[in-house]
Order: sequence, then structure tokens, then C-alpha cells
Amino acid sequence: MKQSLELKLGQRLTITPQLQQAIKLLQLSAIDLKTEIQQALEENPLLEEPSDEANADFDAESENVPSDTTTESPEEGGRESAADDESSMTSADQNVEFSEESEMGEWSEHFESHITGIRNEGGAAEFEDRNSRPTTLKDHLLWQMCMTPFSDTDRKIAIGLIDAIDEDGYVKSPLEEIVATLAGENVEVEIDEVEAALHQIQNFDPVGVAARDLRECLMLQLRQFDHDLDHVAHACALIDRHFDLLTSRAMPQIKRLMKLDDDSLSKAIKLIQSLHPRPGNSVAPAQPDYVVPDIIVKKIQGEWRAEINGEAFPRIRINRAYQALLGQNNGSAAKKYIQNNLQEARWFIKSINQRNETLLRVARTIIERQQEFFEHGEQSMKPMVLHDVADALDLHESTISRATTQKYMLTPRGVFELKFFFSSHVGTSDGGTCSSTVIRNMIKHLVESEPSAKPISDSYISKLLAKQGINVARRTIAKYRENMNIPPSSQRKTIA
Repeated sequence: MKQSLELKLGQRLTITPQLQQAIKLLQLSAIDLKTEIQQALEENPLLEEPSDEANADFDAESENVPSDTTTESPEEGGRESAADDESSMTSADQNVEFSEESEMGEWSEHFESHITGIRNEGGAAEFEDRNSRPTTLKDHLLWQMCMTPFSDTDRKIAIGLIDAIDEDGYVKSPLEEIVATLAGENVEVEIDEVEAALHQIQNFDPVGVAARDLRECLMLQLRQFDHDLDHVAHACALIDRHFDLLTSRAMPQIKRLMKLDDDSLSKAIKLIQSLHPRPGNSVAPAQPDYVVPDIIVKKIQGEWRAEINGEAFPRIRINRAYQALLGQNNGSAAKKYIQNNLQEARWFIKSINQRNETLLRVARTIIERQQEFFEHGEQSMKPMVLHDVADALDLHESTISRATTQKYMLTPRGVFELKFFFSSHVGTSDGGTCSSTVIRNMIKHLVESEPSAKPISDSYISKLLAKQGINVARRTIAKYRENMNIPPSSQRKTIA
């Protein structure tokens, strides 16, 4: 093959390291950004936290950050100016539901528990509890096991059983599997020995621990009540013989089979609802996840304004002492090291400023378009999609998506993720549009005000909304209802 030279013209889009850094910082949450800044402070000696934060200019330092306020968009290289951002976080409403598919999940979210484990009487954690390693359910059970007279073999069985108990307090492994595991550790036992050890552990605190399913868990908790009482005996019979009917809320059939009146059945169900479907959580409650808002929204002189939360991450600036070394006659290697780190520090500060500017611009646009929400609440939310904000700011939709993901806004109405303010729309009878958030809010209020003995169906909700000029199909109502964790009408029915 004969070799030849060719000259071709073409265009190619490349992403510079600085642009990659800007994109990365834009999509970070406030907590992740704080971690990123701390890492940069440790790796780059040219970056420092101001000793006097009151005099530190966090927005830009004229000596270290380019004075040109024009910055490139992470996606399009567009012009960005300082603006406000807001954040939002939705919280799904949860309702009572008996479910065969998720027996424990739905139950625990809706029924109060009067069976307490290790808790403080005042409900608030003591100082020592907040600053010490949290006690796990496994630690709690092992401590009780050590206080219980077990033989050496039974102790090994008990340890194997405790290892098989999940954080909710349930034994998830079949007993045959535990026998096989013990056999692999040269502990030969029969399944009846494992069952005997299991029954012993089921007497441990919290009440109901080491159950193999929800029915057994509830029965273990009912053992502590006086079975001579009618409603306790009815509750035990209901769990033992008619649990499937209870999960499907077939109240008429239960009354007919158990020959109970409404009052007796109501007392039995009320007792069952007071039980704890996840007893393990009373010992080792889930640690709360804290949200750090990126944007703070306030109403000042009748106008809604947004500002960056300056406490969300450390303030940084160029270290002037290191920067002054560039003017001295240092070795070429040292000077190059300082120059490289100085350039990286300037780009890092510029990328943070650019991130904040983008967030503020997006936030101000959201506030401008959702004024009614801040004044009156969710029922006044207007339909808005990413394209609307992107078009208003002359940015790409992916930039808006990055700027609103895991970004939170603190408002007088609560903390919201920015994604909360974006919703699709549904047509109305007069040719207008209605936000899906408004429809969800209307469904929630209709369900809350429905008769408990005769809950309204999705079809009836659709008809009620149609009377208000909002055309929503039954399937759409069902989808919104499921998104809010509201069970169907058949599972919301209670005894009158």
C-alpha cells in the first residue's frame, strides 16, 4: 500500500479540565461540596480558609479571581450572572394499609406502637446517647444471651440465630439453613434444638423479636396481654385464624366467621394496631438523614428573595503568603509548583462561584414562576418543566437538571428539593392547565375527608375533579395515589 498525506478539515467538541470541574461541582449537593472543598484545602497549599470570616470576601477576590463576571455554562458556554436558587424536598404522605405483599412495610408506617423498647421517657436523646456509638439490635440480643443460662451448644445455636436476625427483628434465614451453617462449624444439632433456642430468644427484649413472619411477631406481642379479656382473645383469634382476611380488610367476612359485632371487632383491631410490626427498630432506630439547604428564601418588604446559604460549606481564598513567593527568586521547580497550584486554586474558586451563580439564577426563575406557591401553598402550584427554566435562562436542560438535583431550598413553608417545583400539567375544561402537584394535593385532601366506613374510589375522585373542571383519568388518579403511598379504597375501609 502506497503511503500518502491528506489534509482534512473538521470540528470537534472537547471538554477542558476546567469545564469538567465546573460540571462536577454543579451537580454536587451541599454536603458533597463541603467534602470536595475540604479535600481541595488538604491537597492544595494555595487554598485556605479565611481566619476572619467577617472580612472574607467569599464571592470573589479581585486579586485572585478574574474580574470578568462572564462565566461559561457547564453545558453551553453561555453567559451567567449572579442569581438566586431555591431547593425543595417533598415528603410523601403515608396512610394505613394492610398488605399481603408488604406486610411489615405498610404496617409500621401507619400504626402507633405502645410497646416500647429502650427509650428515654421524655422522648429526647440524652447527651451521652448522642455522642456514643449507637447500640445495635445484635449487641442488645447478645447481651441478653450472655445473661441467660445456655449450655455451650445452645449458646452457639443462639449466636447463629442472632446473626440471622435483621435490623427489623425478624429471622430471615430458614432454620434448616441455620442447622447447615452450624454443621459447617462442626456443631451438629437437630432442628428441634434450634427451635427450642429460638423460642428462648423470642422471650428477649424487645417483645416480638426473633419472629419468622409478621403473624408470629404479632402473636408474640399479644402474649403479654391478659387473654381473659375479650378483645385480647379476639385479637389472638383474628391473627391466628383470619390473618389473610385481616390483611385484605374483609371486615364483613371476619364479623360473620367470628360472630362479632362492630364494637368487639373494632376493639380487637385497635389492639392489633397498637403492636409494633418492626420491634428491632425500638432498640436501634434509624439514624436521621439531615438536609443542608443550598438556598434560603425569605420575604423582604413584600418581595420573595433567595440567597446562597453561606453556612453550607467553608469559605476559601488564595493563600497570600504562598502567592507572594512567586515574586522571589526561588528555584524553577518550586516556582512551577506554586504556579500550578495557584492556577488550580483560581479555577476551583471560580467554579464554586459559577456553581452558586447558576443555582441563584435557577432559584430566582423558580420563585418568579411559582409566586403563588410561596404565598398560598401547594394548591397554587403552577405547571413547570425543565425546558421552561432552561429556555428562560438560555441554558441547556441538562444544566438545569444538574442544578436542581439534590439541591434544597429553605422556605417559610419548609425545606424542598428544587425538583419539587417541576411538575407536568393536566388540561382543564376551560382550555387551561393544572399542575400535577395541585392534583396530588386535591387527592390527598379528598381522601383525608372521606368517610372512614365508606372510602371513595379512584373513579369517584376522577368525577369530583371533573366537576371542578380538571379532566383526570382514573388510571392517573391511581398513579398519583400510589406515589403518595395512599392505599386503594378497599384497604382504607374501617369499621364505623
